[in-house]
Amino acid sequence: MAEPEPMALGAGQRLGAPETLGISTLDPGHRPPAMPSGRHVTIRVRMLDDTEELFDVSQKASGKVLLDMVCSHMNLVEGDYFGLEFQNRQKMMVWLDHVKPIMKQLRRPKQTILTFAVKFFPPDHAQLLEELTRYLFALQIKQDVSCGRLTCNDTSAALMVSHIIQSEIGDFEESQCRSHLLNNNYIPDQIPLIDKIMEFHSKIIGQSPAESDYQLLEVARRLEMYGIRLHPAKDREGTRLSLAVGHTGVLVLQGHSKINAFNWSKVRKLSFKRKRFLIKLRPDPNSSPQGTLEFLMGSRDCCKVFWKICVEYHAFFRLFEEPKPKPKPVLFTRGSSFRFSGRTQKQVIDYVRESEFKKIPFERKHSRVQHNVRLSPLPCPRPQDVPTEGESPEDGADSPPRRQWKESVLVSAEDTSASRTTSPSHQRNGREDRAGPVSMAEETRGSTPPTHPERQSTEVAPNSPHPSASSGHSLGMVNGQRSLEPCGHSPDGRPPSPLTSPLLNHAGSVRTDEEDEVRRKRFPTDRAYFIAKELLTTERTYLKDLEVVTVSFQSAVGQDEATPDSLMKNILCTFEPLHKFHKGFLREVEQRLSLWEGRSNAHIKGDYQRIGDVMLKNLQGLKPLTANLHKQSEVLLELEKACRASRRLEGLCRDFELQKVCYVPLNVFILRPLHRLSHYKQLLERLCKHYPATHVDFRDCRAALADVSEVVEQLQGSLIKMENFQKLLELKKDFIGVDNLVVPGREFIRLGCLSKLSGKGLQQRMFFLFNDVILYTSRGMMATNQFKVHGQLPLHGMTIRESEDEWGVPHAFTLVGKQQSVVVAASSLIEMEKWMDDIQVAIEMANTSNGPSSDLLTSSLIDNKDPSPVSGNKAPPVGSPSGQGPVPLSVICWYRVQSLSFSESCRSLENQLSGNLLRKFKNSNGWQKLWVVFTNFSLFFYKSHQDEYPLASLPLLGYSVTIPSETENIHKEYVFKLHFKSHVYYFRSESEYTFERWMEVIRSVTVPLGSARILNSRESRPR
Repeated sequence: MAEPEPMALGAGQRLGAPETLGISTLDPGHRPPAMPSGRHVTIRVRMLDDTEELFDVSQKASGKVLLDMVCSHMNLVEGDYFGLEFQNRQKMMVWLDHVKPIMKQLRRPKQTILTFAVKFFPPDHAQLLEELTRYLFALQIKQDVSCGRLTCNDTSAALMVSHIIQSEIGDFEESQCRSHLLNNNYIPDQIPLIDKIMEFHSKIIGQSPAESDYQLLEVARRLEMYGIRLHPAKDREGTRLSLAVGHTGVLVLQGHSKINAFNWSKVRKLSFKRKRFLIKLRPDPNSSPQGTLEFLMGSRDCCKVFWKICVEYHAFFRLFEEPKPKPKPVLFTRGSSFRFSGRTQKQVIDYVRESEFKKIPFERKHSRVQHNVRLSPLPCPRPQDVPTEGESPEDGADSPPRRQWKESVLVSAEDTSASRTTSPSHQRNGREDRAGPVSMAEETRGSTPPTHPERQSTEVAPNSPHPSASSGHSLGMVNGQRSLEPCGHSPDGRPPSPLTSPLLNHAGSVRTDEEDEVRRKRFPTDRAYFIAKELLTTERTYLKDLEVVTVSFQSAVGQDEATPDSLMKNILCTFEPLHKFHKGFLREVEQRLSLWEGRSNAHIKGDYQRIGDVMLKNLQGLKPLTANLHKQSEVLLELEKACRASRRLEGLCRDFELQKVCYVPLNVFILRPLHRLSHYKQLLERLCKHYPATHVDFRDCRAALADVSEVVEQLQGSLIKMENFQKLLELKKDFIGVDNLVVPGREFIRLGCLSKLSGKGLQQRMFFLFNDVILYTSRGMMATNQFKVHGQLPLHGMTIRESEDEWGVPHAFTLVGKQQSVVVAASSLIEMEKWMDDIQVAIEMANTSNGPSSDLLTSSLIDNKDPSPVSGNKAPPVGSPSGQGPVPLSVICWYRVQSLSFSESCRSLENQLSGNLLRKFKNSNGWQKLWVVFTNFSLFFYKSHQDEYPLASLPLLGYSVTIPSETENIHKEYVFKLHFKSHVYYFRSESEYTFERWMEVIRSVTVPLGSARILNSRESRPR
């Protein structure tokens, strides 16, 4: 077969690039398998969006070759979750075998249509690392719901349809939504559910298409029939049943209800004999022996089809690597030689995480614009906007319509010399752009030269009645070969599938390892880029924290009659403008980072490799909201006053703090805006320190730093008072029987564990140091996280001395008061020095000032709360035995025998950090990618930054942070180690800067400041 002549990289070639980097079954740097020689045949494949594509394959090619071509066609990295399905000679739907030649499986290949579909359904869609993969799964769920395969109740069905139409038509508009639902059926018997669908749709305004896909999968994966394909069978009594297979094992269903499940760990062997499907179970000493279970299926072929999919499911989800093929027998065969062929799920996840391909962005746009036409992968220019063949490169580059086009719907961030045609500005970030057209240059990567217009796509717009002159004579491409189909259309004349996003280099072939290395060198490595990225990640977390107050707290507490209207009005008037402002600020930062990372050729000029101008503009815009920042203290005081006046409101706030979304105390969220200004100041100081004075961004950064420093200085005094007030309110919940802890003039200094010497020996006690009194408490066997106060020591007139030699107890010192003396011992020399230093300072403050009354055990306040069935002597419970809600720091200090000062607490809030990290346990092999937030002495772990609440947390008090030694066999860069006793965690960051930042903030709460000074002054201290 003659080699086709070179031609322009148009839409047709984009629909059939034979060699790309989206092949999931290849190791890095390897090329796709060569097409076997011989005659070729054209195979028709129906994609998940119901478009059909043609693939030209050799008659000797195996099924794996065709699947690789389909994955390459869509630039799909995680293609191992999918397969090709077709109807065999027995009219049964079967999966295309990867090993056998295609011609031995398809009776009439030209008349057979293969269906590209999801084959393996993971239990959690968060295991799908690519957004394109999640989009394909969402299309599969949409099909299953539409055909009735995925059954559910009306509420779940309406909720799923609402997410589907949000991804297709965007935000809720009643008339448009109702018209769309009347013209499109997503579920059987949809008409009675239209009102419920519209109600759900109205509640998800602002949700992007990618977020809609994610939420659709979140709802679907919880359904009983998720990923279930029924295979009819009967039991020994002749009862009609269905068999199915999932990631956990073999399932038995009656109708659409599961009646039994056989976990893989309990199954010893799966086999079939004629029509009988056999499940041999492992003996279980805790239950009656079942032996072998037998099910009768329709035919031997039905048994074999189900047995094969069981073998593949077991291997994909349970094995670490692809099983070795069965060796060929010498004389005769026994049993089937069928084995799973392909990567296991673990191999797929490890491959995507370790390779560079995971960074290929897939920008998800709305599937339908108002005229309800499916979008192509590269939205087509209008016919008059398409450059003609005779147009010069200069003319094509400078034409006015080109300057008004925006970025394409699906664009890879890898190197491409093939230009990406852009579309008129209908959408922006997946939503309709109401601000008018925005100029944006064509997208390239690194130092890729500008593309000539004759290499542009000549695709015809889907809603264009006539093709342009230049596109009328173009030929389509099938797998890189010439085709008689018009460019930009599928064989049936419909617009091309939006799943297509091939990835080509200059020669239109697969990129090599050397090119990968060049790409990595071109990826932004400037320290300023990572500082700007820290701004982006922490801003995402900050916006979520604001939503805790404006959305979650409002819905949980604001609607109750016990909540004063003035309180909620004050909260909303204070936080709503801040939330709106920072939402726009985050959008601008995301756009700037997108350009900086090379998703546009603007970075070639260096115009977008800076962040100072964005920060200066927005910090100046924040100045009118300074009054809102001053109101944080008013909100905190008014909330505390309202809780004092109403037990019901106090209970509502306490219940809200037990919700997962409230991962730190509520008062900390209220003070977040004041802390965020300090974060901006720190980031700008790093930028100014990094930039030379001649840098283009230095002037803007310095001006922004001056603006934010002025505001921080104005609020600093108020911030310190509010942090102390917030800490007193937090500690008040930790005590039983103390009502007047929060009084004017009282300041918190330190809390921690000390051993008190008594007639029974050393007893663990929790000490709380204030500027006028010391409380010592204990935590008994109670369900709450509260402490019982045993005594108080007024600081006025107190003296302190070391008494290690006097009592023979290491690290002991004596507190000598006017009425009593107490001997205590610290857990270490450093702890003793910190306590003695802070107590000495507090004594001097108490002797020289008229502080508050030190009598805390006798309440001097009148209880004006509403009547309540709870006894006045019984303290309300704080915390939850089940572990919900934030665990108080005092409880962590009690169990880990640590101490915590007020200055350390403030420093923890000011050193907030968030971003993606890879986590590894001590005895595990793989790395897990998590979104991690550091604040309030803890690490909080999320699947992604879009999650509403953390999956888990790790309090860092008592932990040490180090770098792994060579004996630990952690052969990766930028890894740090957290360990406390036998608990060991490894975390891996993406760059040297992020590694240094994580080490810095974690050390600020794990390594005491001034430790060296304390150790050096040990001998000089008078006894």
